Amino acid sequence: QVQLVESGGGLVQPGGSLTLSCAASRFTFDYYSIGWFRQVPGKEREGVSCISSSAGRTYYADSVKGRFTISRDNAKNTVYLRMNSLKPEDTAVYYCAANRFFASCVAGGPFDYWGQGTQVTVSS
Repeated sequence: QVQLVESGGGLVQPGGSLTLSCAASRFTFDYYSIGWFRQVPGKEREGVSCISSSAGRTYYADSVKGRFTISRDNAKNTVYLRMNSLKPEDTAVYYCAANRFFASCVAGGPFDYWGQGTQVTVSS
């Protein structure tokens, strides 16, 4: 069964940093673009960042540009999201998702696979 498993969430103070991981299994990971999304209860899902299959292209939402960095290690079937200078408004459940086309990732989908999410809370 295909799996995407997020980890690395937690509670952090404003201005702090976290690194999220998205570990994939049981599909050809290096054929897929991976996106990070976040959602707060009662609000629409927001696209955060995408990375192409070869890591040659990346995308960031304006709200995180300059603070977040997406990367991937295809040998480990893992995508990372380094989050610096965190703000309370970054509080959300963060999900990773996979699809075959970078443009579709940037457009918000559709996606072939989704993870279960990891909670990030930014609070003093």
